[in-house]
Amino acid sequence: MKAQRAVWGDTLTELAETDDRIVVVDGDLATSTMAVTFANAHPERFVQAGIAEQNMVGIAFGMSTLGYRPWLSSFGVFLTNRALDQVRMLVSQTKAPVRLAAAYTGLLNGASGKTHQDIEDLSVMRALPNMTVLAPADETEAAAIIRWAADHDGPVYLRLARDAVADVFDDGYEFRVGAPVLLRDGGSDADVTVVSTGVQTSRTVEAVTAVEASGATVTHVHLPTIKPLDEEALWAILDGARTVVTVEEHSVVGGLGDVVAAVLAGHASGARLHKVGLADSWAESGPNDFLLDKYGLSVEKVTARIRDVLGERVGV
Repeated sequence: MKAQRAVWGDTLTELAETDDRIVVVDGDLATSTMAVTFANAHPERFVQAGIAEQNMVGIAFGMSTLGYRPWLSSFGVFLTNRALDQVRMLVSQTKAPVRLAAAYTGLLNGASGKTHQDIEDLSVMRALPNMTVLAPADETEAAAIIRWAADHDGPVYLRLARDAVADVFDDGYEFRVGAPVLLRDGGSDADVTVVSTGVQTSRTVEAVTAVEASGATVTHVHLPTIKPLDEEALWAILDGARTVVTVEEHSVVGGLGDVVAAVLAGHASGARLHKVGLADSWAESGPNDFLLDKYGLSVEKVTARIRDVLGERVGV
């Protein structure tokens, strides 16, 4: 297993061997985001901007007008909050081909606590017009998405996790922007349909397996693309579902759960929707396993939540 931040550094370095438009602008975090890999291989195309995230966006925008394809490298919380005005004005409004490589997103960012945890990023970025918002599940999907984003002619927000997770996909995986990925098909009479995104999908795969071992049938969908989403393709999977559970390492306000809710509402679905994620509150620092368990995102807690939702109806 390889952490997504390492996959980003390695993949971008490889792509830059044949694409001299690729440049990286870093916010004094290269050894954490693994932009250092790119810097060592291509020092002439690496800009160390220091702790000046707003300026980073301006530099990247200026470079994009000269034909470069810049990547911004920093912690997600700094790109989506500290530099939001610049991202909104210079990148989103102009459709500039600037890519935000947001490392250390979500709850698990090395025990840095609520000042550095970015658990609102999906809701912030999906609200910006023209912004593509991507959240890969594992290292294989991260590499595929990075390759796609490198050629995309527009703004991209890429959610990257700090630590490695169990593999979800094999080498045959192909990323298609907007498309939902059906991981498990429980059939038309599935007891529950589970939708997850980002690295939380890796943990949710284990939870779904445990729920099925108890006798329930489960359909499991992964959404690597939060925006733009092929809503009709997702609806084709959700159509007829009686119970839907969304799982995300993100606030339940404005994230994956609300994306799925909009699709269900748009088709007048009668499905019950249950959102699993962080409540409308700040998190805290601590070891990964402690935080996942406390905020209901560990394999055991997600398994228990799905079983609670199903209740005695299916005997789990």
